[in-house]
Amino acid sequence: MIMTDLRIAARIAILTALSLILFLLEGLLPLPLPVPGAKLGLAAVVTLVALYMLPRTCDAFLVLLLRILLAAAFGGGIAPMLYSLAGGAASFAAMALLKARTSFSVVGISAVGGFLHNMGQLGVAAAVMQTDALLIYAPVLGIAGILTGLAVGLLTKQILQKISTG
Repeated sequence: MIMTDLRIAARIAILTALSLILFLLEGLLPLPLPVPGAKLGLAAVVTLVALYMLPRTCDAFLVLLLRILLAAAFGGGIAPMLYSLAGGAASFAAMALLKARTSFSVVGISAVGGFLHNMGQLGVAAAVMQTDALLIYAPVLGIAGILTGLAVGLLTKQILQKISTG
């Protein structure tokens, strides 16, 4: 069954709103993570659900892009937006490619996405600060990205199963 343009637009709007809500709520949680600014990435659950639910990859990317832009508009600012765009684009590109061309599970795809999200943000931070010294954080951020990606993937897997069974 082909979704109508209106249905697709409505799903994009709903998924964007959910993603933004999770992003904003997560910012209120005081998490004892070892790296300043590190988060679980709950908004990534919605991005991953969109990648599996929406008919076109560009529709899911639009959910991600709208969430990043709206978060910046609601007070995030330009710098966090640049970090989010870098991490989100790197993560999304890899997840979309893996979903289309491999038999990786949603959990595996999410783990790769979490890793690349952190590496994308670290790359932008190193470029902005004009120093390679920040790359010393790569192992810690890489492991953190994989672990949070696994958690996001497991949650997404459960959501997708619930959606498919009605």
